[in-house]
Amino acid sequence: MRRPALALAAAALTPLPAFAHPGQRIAPHDLWTAWSLEPAIVAALLVSGWMYARGVERMWRRSGVGGGIRRWQAACFAAGWLTLLIAMVSPLHPLGDVLFSAHMVQHELLMALAAPLLVLGRPLVPFLWALPIRARRTLGGWSKGAAVRGGWRTVSGPFAAWLLHAAALWLWHLPAPYQAALASEGMHTLQHASFLGTALLFWWALIHGRDGRLGYGAAVFYLFATAMHSGALGALLTFAPSPWYPVYDGATAAWGLTPLEDQQLAGLIMWIPAGLSYLVAGLALIGAWMRESERRTARWQERALLRPTG
Repeated sequence: MRRPALALAAAALTPLPAFAHPGQRIAPHDLWTAWSLEPAIVAALLVSGWMYARGVERMWRRSGVGGGIRRWQAACFAAGWLTLLIAMVSPLHPLGDVLFSAHMVQHELLMALAAPLLVLGRPLVPFLWALPIRARRTLGGWSKGAAVRGGWRTVSGPFAAWLLHAAALWLWHLPAPYQAALASEGMHTLQHASFLGTALLFWWALIHGRDGRLGYGAAVFYLFATAMHSGALGALLTFAPSPWYPVYDGATAAWGLTPLEDQQLAGLIMWIPAGLSYLVAGLALIGAWMRESERRTARWQERALLRPTG
């Protein structure tokens, strides 16, 4: 346990080689060498991937393959983890400094693809199993405290999760906060953390929050509401008569786009492909809703047949 932890700590503290030109915006010929190996991000990915794999391995060794975490859930987490890798480590990350459309792709990968896949993987359970038994018991006891349970129940409620996610989306796309994020690495990290964090909360409320708190119909409604307001923001960006973010002035020409064309492309990405992801999720929930209704009808008919007729 100590050796992997020490190795990961060293990875987080050791400067990694930068493949892009420091302090310079990347040009098209730099694209495939412009990997973003920020130590904190790489360490977070390594730690989360190792903990999930370790936790699943322990659970399956004890209960058999598929025990606790099913194969498809592990596959979902792996796909979500790889999506995070693409969004935060690949050349897409530095490309977002020169193209708003690339930055939008990065954001949608975080919110509309990585987040639901990670939530489907139920990562908290393997993360706990990756810890020593004493730490697992300590965290379990702490999580049962009234303050923790009450706070979690408040922020993970469907309306609160939806509102926090919507607020993060709209506030960070206002010109001043958005440009501040590109000017400061700390603000940029906060932007991405708020996008991913509120998206995880939102998708958790939809997928795992249906244990008496949220029905299928309500989940579909919140997905529809999210598709509507994010699509509205995308439409505003697409049809704006002038660019919202002067920070991209002079940066897009090397990629064959004007700042306004780049913004229009970004708006279309938020409006259509991201909207389709919510549509697909909504259709999946409707399908699950119909299957549950069929099961309930079958149980009711079975009880009716077994009921004495008198």
